[in-house]
Amino acid sequence: MRVVSGIKPTGNLHLGNYLGAVKQWVAMQDEIQAAGGGTMYFIADLHGLTEWIAPADLRANTVEMTATLVAAGIDPARSILFNQARVAAHSELSWLLNNVARVGWLNRMTQFKDKAGKNREGASVGLYDYPVLMAADVLLYNATHVPVGEDQKQHLELARDIATKFNNDYATELFTLPEPLVSKAAPRIMSLRDAGAKMSKSNPSEQSLVKLIDSDDVIADKFRKAKTDPDLLPATWDELEDRAEARNLVTIFAALADRTPGDVVADYAGRGFGQFKPALADLAVAKLGPIRDEMQRLMGDAGAIDAILKTGAEKAADLAAPMLRRAQEAMGLVI
Repeated sequence: MRVVSGIKPTGNLHLGNYLGAVKQWVAMQDEIQAAGGGTMYFIADLHGLTEWIAPADLRANTVEMTATLVAAGIDPARSILFNQARVAAHSELSWLLNNVARVGWLNRMTQFKDKAGKNREGASVGLYDYPVLMAADVLLYNATHVPVGEDQKQHLELARDIATKFNNDYATELFTLPEPLVSKAAPRIMSLRDAGAKMSKSNPSEQSLVKLIDSDDVIADKFRKAKTDPDLLPATWDELEDRAEARNLVTIFAALADRTPGDVVADYAGRGFGQFKPALADLAVAKLGPIRDEMQRLMGDAGAIDAILKTGAEKAADLAAPMLRRAQEAMGLVI
């Protein structure tokens, strides 16, 4: 079993990113390796080019993302951790797969429509074509499982379609068809000011999200000022069905404490948010503070970050080379 997943190097990661993805990766690292498998995580800097970003920002974000993953618990000695651009096989296999993927398949990708909006003609070819690069990212390593959210399932289905067509077209069994790995524990974290919207750094209100770089005081203040309702917490989780803000805060508490929302509600049944929010603030500071401190330490040591990415890229390249070679041979590119 091999798990492969990547994350775009965006700056200012927030609580939603951590609970929805990074924390899950750390758990998978332990679970998959306990079962005799391996985990590979990469900073998707090539994907970061699909929309304009200043070169200095891309470099800084890559460093920050690497520091965040390590600070959160990804161990470079146990998982292969690298940035995508250092392994040329990603780009090379992507081009080969471009000749297998069909335009009709890409036209059905909903994320391109969402991201391009009304400016489809002005969008980059990379933004249109990046699902093929995503396929290369996982097929290159014979990934058996890929952690995905609901919005990425369609891309994994495309990767399976490309792998199937390649295998059929070239009479080979080269590519493994990866399976989705959807963690039921991964919560959907909403804005602290509007529980109808996901927590996002694009929100103009700083009070809507908790950044991993926030100080202890700022974290506590944001949770104490989070939007709630005046009612007391009920005895069961189901009774919060129509109380979006309350459900969001209980969800965050449960995810940080590694408990079920039902257990958290039972503990605070009959109590108001005047008691619950300070407890949540203290828990968040206790869990996120050490990650922030370690992340800042690592970001101050550029040499250490570069060494981690260099070592990881060398390991990844060693795994990728034979797969790329076999794909080239199958397509008649090796004389």
